[in-house]
Amino acid sequence: MNNKKSFKIVLLGEGRVGKTSLTLRFIKDVFDDNQQSTIQATYLQKDIIVGNQQVTLSVWDTAGQERFHALGPIYYRNADGALLVYDITDQDTFDRAKTWVMELRKVLGDDIVITIVGNKCDMIKHRQVSEEQALEYAQSVGANHLLVSAKANKNVAESFLDLTKRILEKKANTPMGGSPQAHRASVRMSTRGVSGLTIQENPNQKPVNNRISSRVSGLTITDEEPKKTDNGTCCK
Repeated sequence: MNNKKSFKIVLLGEGRVGKTSLTLRFIKDVFDDNQQSTIQATYLQKDIIVGNQQVTLSVWDTAGQERFHALGPIYYRNADGALLVYDITDQDTFDRAKTWVMELRKVLGDDIVITIVGNKCDMIKHRQVSEEQALEYAQSVGANHLLVSAKANKNVAESFLDLTKRILEKKANTPMGGSPQAHRASVRMSTRGVSGLTIQENPNQKPVNNRISSRVSGLTITDEEPKKTDNGTCCK
């Protein structure tokens, strides 16, 4: 097993598109139909294995409401990748996603790794954004695109793993090959979650600081960013 790596991932998108639901589904395999909108950024940590590489993900869930947009650069500075979320039943959330990409690149540069996800694909009959439209835009900005559903637990882990795998590729500057759909074959499940994927929780994880708002079984939720070491990885 290679030395553990640590990456910061931010979730961006308009309010009510399901960023928090996607995060909690990935981290703890839970879903709440009455999930409240995030009003401040929090981060949650998750240990996973991609191939033979251990990775700690610090997943930042940001508020998407208009009044919080100015705070965006504060939360996604030093991010290694971004999961850009829109609601397939709301065209406006997709149109506004393009603004998020521009803002993100303004702060982090054009080579920031992005995966665009269309949430609520369980409501396909009500879709306003075609998959062709989304794919065309994703390709134009060098991003991957997946349709996901936090409620139905479809492609949730795949979206995080796609982003993580591409970050690893970028850091190593060596293609690892495969498509987002191929992650099922390269990553194994060790606890619970999506069949065929490896998502390992760390039951011994300690709070990062004293400003913990919630912590359960390897899940840390706080409102402060973990410190960085000189090599750019998060301290454990």
